[in-house]
Parts: sequence; structure tokens; C-alpha cells
Amino acid sequence: RFFCTAGRGLEPFLAREVRARLGATEVDCVSGKVFFRAAAGPGELRKLRSGERLFLLLKKHSPLPVSGNKGKMLHEIKSLVIEEPKYWLDIISVWRKLHGHKEKTDDVSQENPWALKRKSEEETNTASKRQKTEQVRAVVYEECQVEAGERCVAPERMSGQECWIESKTSSEFPSKGSGENPTANEKPSFSFRVSCRCSGAVAKILTSQEIGRAIGIALVKLCGWRADLRDPDIEIFVHLNDIHSVVGIPLFRLPLANREYIKTAGLRSTVAWAMASLAEINAGALVLDPMCGLGTILLEAAKEWPEACYWGADISDSQLEGADGNIRTAGLMDKIELLKASVKALPLPSESFDSVISDIPFGKKFKITNDAQLLPDILQEMERVLRVGGTIVLLLSQDLRKRMDGLTKCAGSDSPEATADGDIKAAPAKALSVDGNSSSLAHGVGESFLSSRRFGSLVPDGVYAVSLGKTDAFIYKYRKVCAAGNW
Repeated sequence: RFFCTAGRGLEPFLAREVRARLGATEVDCVSGKVFFRAAAGPGELRKLRSGERLFLLLKKHSPLPVSGNKGKMLHEIKSLVIEEPKYWLDIISVWRKLHGHKEKTDDVSQENPWALKRKSEEETNTASKRQKTEQVRAVVYEECQVEAGERCVAPERMSGQECWIESKTSSEFPSKGSGENPTANEKPSFSFRVSCRCSGAVAKILTSQEIGRAIGIALVKLCGWRADLRDPDIEIFVHLNDIHSVVGIPLFRLPLANREYIKTAGLRSTVAWAMASLAEINAGALVLDPMCGLGTILLEAAKEWPEACYWGADISDSQLEGADGNIRTAGLMDKIELLKASVKALPLPSESFDSVISDIPFGKKFKITNDAQLLPDILQEMERVLRVGGTIVLLLSQDLRKRMDGLTKCAGSDSPEATADGDIKAAPAKALSVDGNSSSLAHGVGESFLSSRRFGSLVPDGVYAVSLGKTDAFIYKYRKVCAAGNW
């Protein structure tokens, strides 16, 4: 069993991807996470493109009961995580097999640094006494959150959140000056850290630091592990909220969203991939991004669908230079062509592209002007170069979405109201539901809405609300149903 974190709004894309790419079963979506079962190795798992971080699922339970007694709640939380040493030995064995390590069952104490020591009653007592002479570092940093998912925190950013447990905070551990220093050969070889995030009712009673501290101390006492914030052998992830209580181990040190082939980051890679996945790219297709910026959408599309040909245009020399650097780093010079051109006057033949995908700039650094005529000009030019039956996929801000709705609104057709999470209150439509299937739920638009609203020959084919961190955005999909001017 695994679970993967995802940016808000990308859970349906991730659910569909794990089914298609991994043949996953028991797929279950909640806000910010997708749980699934798959018989896949690290190589296949690492190919996931719409997720943030991937975890081996240890436990998934209902929300913890909340009470005003901190001690009681900490006991409940430790009971959720802490098991017999044999349990952790088995977990680490599975983790190692996923990473291709060879198992050594005959000697699990010294030659195999990943295995737990199997102690007799006397050895356990001795180890417990030794631990009382050590100053234990409880790894209790609260991992930063990107969009609705999680990503790794750089060591220099974590160092300020380390908590050292001394005698004044716990009578079980003597102070640094107690004089009872362990010898070097007594230092446990297996290291760990705890990443804890809590929200909802639990967060009103306990902080992530308090929870991480309690779990860290318990694991040191139980297993004889050494806490290491910067370079641990293993990380234990604990997430407690009003929906569930989850414990897992990250399979990879870096998030899946970190693309080694992107030299200069632009649009979030997971969002770029999701947009490309909606464009219905087939072998031999011609795909255009007329406002390509640093080329992230083109890179994600070309990596996933290499049998197509890609073109990127931009009016900015600096953006084209950055895109060229990314394309060279990714080794896609033979797949992606760049040209300097205005999106309002593309030097390209009419009806020459099968798909048009673009992030309409609306950030602080690059954004379209306030000229109300610019968006219609952009749409008209995209419509011109698109073949009949082709698709247009756009990323729009809240403000641009309102303009888009105004442009595509037919006389006598009222625009349905969007809820806070991007749902449309209208009749059912073809869209990705929370479990990744075609559904009438969640992120689509109403069927009557789709059939009655057009811009020229473009028919709306879906709206998907996504998060870009602090900014909300919407992915719009259109399909060209006839030649321009014949509608």
C-alpha cells in the first residue's frame, strides 16, 4: 500500500494516473492525498508525474479522539505509531526491498545497518540505561507544505526547528553536563527523523513539535535508534487531521515533483503535466504553446508523449533563452522548436496544430495587460491555428476566468456560480471526479453550460480548479468543433 500527496485539485489527475500507469487498485482520494495498492518497483513509482511525495503506507486510521488532556492524547498518538521492534524490522525489510537492497537475515545487528537489533531482556535493560546517559535529539520539524502536498525541507531550513531534550524537560534524560557520556561504539548505527503535520481539532490541543518529540523519544527508547535531522537513514511521516491519521515512510528523498531535467523552474511541473494530459496528445501530433515562457508545459508533454512534435513561442528574449536552456538540459532539442513571436500574431499556418496548451501569464513578474481586448485576440489566434477536432488547454487566474466566462457567454445564458473549491453548480458534465474517473462530480462544468457556451468554433470541455500555492487557478479545456467562421 502506498499514498502520494498532491496539490489541491490534482488528486483526480493523480488517481487516474496511478490506475493507468501502475494498474493500481483500492484507489482512495482525500484532500491532498491519493491512497492505492500497486505491485510496482521504485522505477515505475518514480515515473508518477502528477504527485508530490510518495510514501509507503504503514497505517491509516480514523481521526484520533480529541480531549483536553494532552498526556492522554500523546499516549493515543504514540500507540498509533509505536509497535514492537519486530514490526519495524519487517517494515524496514519491505522498505529495503523496494530500494533493491539485498536482505541479510543471519546478521541483522552489525553487518546490516538497516536492521534492528534483537535484544534479550538483559540487553534491553542495558540499552535503556545507556540511553539515559545520552542527550537525545527528537526530530520534530514541521515539514513545509507546497500547494496541498508536501516536499522535502533543505537542512539549513530545518536546523532552526531542532528540539533538544534535556533533564529540565524530561527527567529520563540527564543534562549535557552530567558526566555520563557514552563511548563511541555505543552510538546506535540506525538513524531516523520524524516529520509531523497536524491540523484540525488535534492541532488545537497539540503542536507538531510536541507530537514529534513524543514519537521520537519513544522510538529511541524502544528500538535504540539515533535521531538525525539532516541525513537520517529513514524518515517517519505522521499526518493527523479531522479526516484520518496516517503514518508512512517516504520512498524517495526528493519529491516526485522535482524534475531533474528542468534547469530553471517555471510553472509547477505537476500542473503542467496535468494540463498536457488533458490535451489528448497522440503520436505524430503537432502541439503548440504560444506563450511558452520557460517551456515547462512543453517539457512535461515531450517527456510523457515523445512521439509528438512541439513548438513554443514567446515575445520575451529572456524567457526564450531560459526555455532553450531547459530544453538542452532535458535533451529534447530534436522534439521542441522555439520561435520569437507575439501570441496575437503567430507566424504559423491556420489549422496546423492538433493541440494548443498555454499558461496565460498572471503572476507578479509576467502578466497580461489590463487591456480587455487582449484575451479575445489571444483566443482568436489560438482558434485560428488549431485544427478541427483539436483541443485548447489554458491555465487562467480567477480574474481571467471571469473574463473568459464573459467572452464565451451566449445571449440568454447565465454563467453558473463556482463554489469555493471550483465546483460548478449545474447539470452533470464530463470531468474528472475525486477518484479520477469520468464523473458528474467535482471539477467539471454543467452539460447545458458546455453545450450552450462557445467562443467561435470552440466548445468548452471542462473546467478544473487547481492550487498554485497561495494562488488559485483554473484549467480550461476547449474543443474545436468546426472551421472558424462556420459556427
